[in-house]
Amino acid sequence: MAKFDYEDLERTELKLQFENFTRSDAAALGALVDNEAGRKGLPVSVEITINGLVVFRYFQDGCPAESNNWLRRKRNTVESQQMGSLRFGLLLERNGQTLEDNKMDPAEHAPGGGGMPINLRGTGTIGSVCVSGCPNHLDDQEIVTNALLRLLEMKESR
Repeated sequence: MAKFDYEDLERTELKLQFENFTRSDAAALGALVDNEAGRKGLPVSVEITINGLVVFRYFQDGCPAESNNWLRRKRNTVESQQMGSLRFGLLLERNGQTLEDNKMDPAEHAPGGGGMPINLRGTGTIGSVCVSGCPNHLDDQEIVTNALLRLLEMKESR
């Protein structure tokens, strides 16, 4: 399991900017998440949205049912904050704040690992990719980050 800090996450999010992102890219990203989680032996769920529309959703065998709720909460966090859910959680921690301090309902938001924005260069956040189901949310974060990095490499090599 990787260790994450705010500055590293911010740099990673800045690096993870696509020229374009299609529904076909979402399917490819979902497959990359599936492969990454399978390689680690961790059953996960994944949800990918573009412009508010869920365009990919998959629950691996063995993924806990409560992952459905965690996906929604991570997506809400990414979309409202325009940053990864773990980075937002670290920002709260750094500032000595809670979700409630920011007028955010903990039943609707999750400031932990596994939610990442889908950013277009020159545009900003157009969607999210969220992973849930690992016993530790940092494993969710590692899986989603590795899959995004791999997709970006694939798209840039075309």
